[in-house]
Amino acid sequence: MLIRLAYDIQFDIPATVAMVALLNVHPSRVHDLLEPDELQTDPKLEVTHYIDSFGNRCDRFVAPPGTLRLSNSTLIRASDSPDEVNPSARELAVGDLPHETLSYLLNSRYCEVDRFSNIAFELFGHIQPGWGRVQAICNWVHNKVAFNYQHARPTKTALDVYTNAWACAATFSTWPSLFAGA
Repeated sequence: MLIRLAYDIQFDIPATVAMVALLNVHPSRVHDLLEPDELQTDPKLEVTHYIDSFGNRCDRFVAPPGTLRLSNSTLIRASDSPDEVNPSARELAVGDLPHETLSYLLNSRYCEVDRFSNIAFELFGHIQPGWGRVQAICNWVHNKVAFNYQHARPTKTALDVYTNAWACAATFSTWPSLFAGA
């Protein structure tokens, strides 16, 4: 299967600012690219690259005041086989995880683990640990969360998304007649 990856992002920058963009295909998939994967800037800027601690390719540049446009379009070959399903996969306790995976469990500005842990336990703590619980989480996200540019913002967190999904569900259950035809 061939997948076209593209973006066209524009900023109105009030003052000179150093930026780091993580917009490239992960280096582990570079061999699957059928076209170059290079950030284009308008105005044309000097862009340097580095690999971060997660193995992501990062583009670094200094943007001048005014309109900045970041764009790219590339083509990647991907398997059309479905992801592997392993219902007997087991869940490891945090204390048993390999050291290199622990950084993925830390708080970030996008996912407040300390504030989200109780919610996650309330939603999924009753489900047997393992593949089934992971699938239930995936199903919940698939059914409750959708990306929408009109509601996106750079400060939105996972907790904001959850709160919005919960508020929408409460609204739909409160006014079912409004959505009967939807």
